[in-house]
Amino acid sequence: MTPTEPTTRLLDLLSERHDQIRRISERAWNEQHDIYISNSEWYVLARIYQTKPTIAEVTRNVHISRQAIHKLIKNLKAKELVTVTDHPTSRKDKCIELTELGVRCYEQNESLKAELEQKIADSLGDDAFRQLKMLLKADWNL
Repeated sequence: MTPTEPTTRLLDLLSERHDQIRRISERAWNEQHDIYISNSEWYVLARIYQTKPTIAEVTRNVHISRQAIHKLIKNLKAKELVTVTDHPTSRKDKCIELTELGVRCYEQNESLKAELEQKIADSLGDDAFRQLKMLLKADWNL
């Protein structure tokens, strides 16, 4: 590597690709739907899909501040993608779950992501794509 050539660190490469793929995924959704859903909102929707966790459980599992989670849930509720209900056994806890619209949106977005994943596989080739997934799933002993 020459002194003027920038170093390309693994973390930077991963971050750049992640950002690129998220933008492409977001654009695909927004071109086909009237409901704008941010990446953070998708992250929350993924954590509650087919479950009925408490808001506290979601907060512990998503690595976003409690205040931000409450704001995201408020936004998702306003878009009619989630409902918030009282916990059956605890007066201070609230449960969150997807509405029918939320389930439809989540599942449609999963289809869009599968299409994007197939484009990546077609571009890289099946063997390289499988190897990439295997490497990303591997225990890196970190």
